[in-house]
Amino acid sequence: MGRQNRIDSDVAQKVRAVVSCAQMERRIAGGVVLVAKDGELVAEEAFGFENLRLAVPMKTSQCFRLASVTKPIVSLAVIRLVDCGELDLYEPVTRWLPYFRPSLATGNVPGITLHHLLTHSSGLSYGFQEVAGGQYETLGVSDGLDQSGISLEENLRRLSSAHLQFEPGTAWRYSLAIDVLGAVIEKVIGAELPVAIEELVSRPLGLQSLAFAVSTDTALAVPYVDGAGALDEMPDFAEVTPPDGNGAIRFSPNRAYLADEFPSGGAGMVGTAPDVLRLLEVLRKDGGGFISSQRARTMFHPHVGADLRGQGDGWGYGYMGAVLVDPSVMDTPQSVGTVEWGGVYGHNWFVDRTSALTVVSLTNTTWEGVGGSFPQEVRNAIYASIR
Repeated sequence: MGRQNRIDSDVAQKVRAVVSCAQMERRIAGGVVLVAKDGELVAEEAFGFENLRLAVPMKTSQCFRLASVTKPIVSLAVIRLVDCGELDLYEPVTRWLPYFRPSLATGNVPGITLHHLLTHSSGLSYGFQEVAGGQYETLGVSDGLDQSGISLEENLRRLSSAHLQFEPGTAWRYSLAIDVLGAVIEKVIGAELPVAIEELVSRPLGLQSLAFAVSTDTALAVPYVDGAGALDEMPDFAEVTPPDGNGAIRFSPNRAYLADEFPSGGAGMVGTAPDVLRLLEVLRKDGGGFISSQRARTMFHPHVGADLRGQGDGWGYGYMGAVLVDPSVMDTPQSVGTVEWGGVYGHNWFVDRTSALTVVSLTNTTWEGVGGSFPQEVRNAIYASIR
C-alpha cells in the first residue's frame, strides 16, 4: 500500500472512531462527515440515526436543515453576480432595496454596501443576540429559523426599523445581512430567491438537493437537542439557549415544509453533505471555472481582520465564513487562510486550501454538532492523519 493510500485509510479510520464515540456517548444522534483531500473523497461516514425513535439509520444522501450552511451558497450567488458585472460590491444596498435604510441610535442613516453585508460589518444583528424585549423582539423580526407568517420584504422592513449596532465597517457582528442580500438577488434576477439560487448556483453545479422548502413526503433528518447525556427530539416550536447562556434561538423544524415561509438567505435552505462538499470544492479550486479565480480568492480573504474578532481570537471574516489569521492563538492545526463556519442545527465545515482539505460535517444535533467538542475532534483526527 502506497503512502497516500495509507493516509487515506488512516483518515477514514480516525474519523470513524470519533463519530462512533460521539454516538455511543449520546452526544450526537446521527450525521454525515465527508473529507476531501486534493479533490478526492478520503473519508465518508454516515453514522447514527436520522430518526432515533424509528431507528432509521443515517445515510450519506440524507437531507438536512442547513441553517447557516445556507450562507456560503447565497454568498456565492452574490459573488457570481459581481463576477458577471450585475452587482458592485461597494454600491449601496439602497440601489436595490430603497426602503432598507436603518439608522444609528443618533438618527444618522449611514450607507450600507454589499461588502458590509457579506462581511457582517454592516451594524445589523440577529434577534437571538439581542436583549429580551429589545428592538428585534418588539418589531417582530424573524431570524429565519422560526415560522414567521410574513414575507421577506416585510421582515426586512421590520429589520430596517431597528437601530444599527455600529457605523458600518467599524466592527463585526453576526447578523441577518445575508437575508438582505437574498432580497438583492431577487431584484437583480427578477425572481424569488429559490428560483434565483437554482439558476445561479444549483443547476450550473449540478446540486440537486438544495431547496428552501420541500414536500411533506421528503424525510429530513429529525433534529435533536443534546444535554447531560440525553438527546431530545426538537419540538416544532422550540427555544434553545446556547451553552454560554446568551440568548435563546427560536426554531421551527416544520418551517422547511412550508413553501409560503419567506426564503431566508442566511438560514433557510435544506440539502445534503455531498452537495455542500461539491460547492465548497469549487471554491477551493479557485472557482473551478464557475467564477473567476480572482473572485474566488476574495471569498477566502479576511476582509474583517482578526482585530475585530470575527470568530474569536485569531479569526477574521471573509465573504462566506471566518478566516483563520493566527492558528497559534486558537491552538488549531488548520493552516492560515482556512475558512470555517457552521449551522445551528448541528453543522460544521471548513476549507483549508494550503492542505488541499475540504471537510463537511452535517449532524442532526444542536449544540454538540456545531458548538460542542465534536467538530474539533473530527478536525484533529483528520490532521493527525495527514501530517
